[in-house]
Amino acid sequence: MQTSFTLAQLADPHIAESEKILRACVHCGFCTATCPTYVLDGNELDSPRGRIYLIKDMLENDRPASHDVARHIDRCLSCLACMTTCPSGVHYMHLVDYARERIEQTYQRPLGERLLRGMLAALMPYPERFRMALFGALLLKPFAGLVDAVGFKRLAAMLALTPRHLPQRPLAPQVFPVTDARRGRVVLLAGCVNDVLAPEINAATISALTRHGIEVVLPNGAGCCGSLVHHMGRERQALAQARANIDAWCAIQDVDAIVVTSSGCGTTVKEYGFMLRTDSVYAERAAWVSRVAKDVTQFLAPLPLAPSGKTPKMVVAYHAACSLQHGQKVTAEPKQLLAKLGFTVLDIPEGHLCCGSAGTYNILQPDTARRLRERKVGTIERLRPDVIAAGNIGCMTQIAAGTALPVVHTVELIDWATGGRCPPRLQEHQP
Repeated sequence: MQTSFTLAQLADPHIAESEKILRACVHCGFCTATCPTYVLDGNELDSPRGRIYLIKDMLENDRPASHDVARHIDRCLSCLACMTTCPSGVHYMHLVDYARERIEQTYQRPLGERLLRGMLAALMPYPERFRMALFGALLLKPFAGLVDAVGFKRLAAMLALTPRHLPQRPLAPQVFPVTDARRGRVVLLAGCVNDVLAPEINAATISALTRHGIEVVLPNGAGCCGSLVHHMGRERQALAQARANIDAWCAIQDVDAIVVTSSGCGTTVKEYGFMLRTDSVYAERAAWVSRVAKDVTQFLAPLPLAPSGKTPKMVVAYHAACSLQHGQKVTAEPKQLLAKLGFTVLDIPEGHLCCGSAGTYNILQPDTARRLRERKVGTIERLRPDVIAAGNIGCMTQIAAGTALPVVHTVELIDWATGGRCPPRLQEHQP
C-alpha cells in the first residue's frame, strides 16, 4: 500500500511503525474471510482491510478520529485471525492498537460511553475493586432481562456475564514450594480477574506445577497485565501496569519462565518488549519478560506428565482462544497435552472465529458478541462433547453464558488427569 507521510510525521516512532505496517498491505482481501465482523455482516469497513484504510486516512492527514473511525475500530475484536490469514505479514495488531490510542486521545465519546469505559478501566484491572463490584452485580443479576428490555443493553450484558457464585479473594503474594525435588522456578501472573471469577484455574496451575517439581512464586507488587485498558486505548494506564509487573517480576531471582493462564493476558505480556521499546529505563527488562513469558500449556508441554489413570474417558471440545491461536501462535500444545493424558479431543468447526468475548468487547458491543457466541455455541453443541476446554477466562465466561455444557480451563483437566482434583464445574454437572 502506498503511503504519503511527511518526514516530520515519520520522526514519531509510532507513525513510523504504522507506516511500515500499512506499506505491507497489498489489498488482497484474504483477511475478510476470517474476520468475524465481516463474516457476520459483510461490511467492508468492518473488515481488517477497511479498517486499515480508515486508519491510514486518519494518520496521514493527522486529523482527529471521526465518529466513523471510532465506530468501526470499536467493532474490531482484536481477535487477530486476519494476521494468521494474511499472506503479506501485515502486523494488524500493532496498527489497530495505535489507532485505539489515537481515538482515545482525539475523539470525544458520548457521556454515557465515557462513563462506562471509565468504570471498566477503574474496576476490572484491580481484583479487590472488581470483587466488590461483583457483589453488587450478583444482587442485580435476576433483573438482567428487565434491564435489557428498558434499553440498557450494556448493563444487561454485564449482569448476564456475572457468575452465580460469590467472588473470591485474590491470592496474596507468596511462594508455593514443590512437593518433591525442585526442577525449576516460575512466576505466575495472578493479578487479574482470574482469581476473582475462577480461582480454580490458578489453583490447578499451582497444583500441576508444584507436583511436577516447579516452584511457583507470586511476587509483591505484581498486578493486572494492562491488557484490558491497552485494548481500550488507555495506553498510559496500560504502560504503568506493565512497568509495575516488570519491576515485580525482575526482582525474583532464578526464574525459568513467567507463566500465564489467561491467553489474552499472555499475548499482551509477550508484547511488553514492543510496547516499551522506546523506554530507555524499561526496554531491556521488558524484552526479557517477553522472551520468558509462556502460556501454561507451553510450559507444561515438555514436562514429564503422566496420566494418573483415575480420570474417566471424556470427550473434550477444545476452544482455541483467539489470543492463543492467533496472538501467540500456540495451537498444538493444549490439544497434545489433553490427548496424551487420555482425553478425546475434538476440534471445533470454524475454530478460527472469535466467540465474542475479546476483553470488554462483550460488554461494549453486546449485540455482536451475542451473535458470535450463539454461532460458537451452536458449532460446539453439535459435537456433543462432555466438556468444553479453553485457555482464557474471557472465552470461558462468554461461552458458559450460552450453554449448559460445563466449561473449564485446559489446565484444570491437565491437573485432574495427573493427580489433582476434579474441576469444580465438572463436579457440578455430574449426575
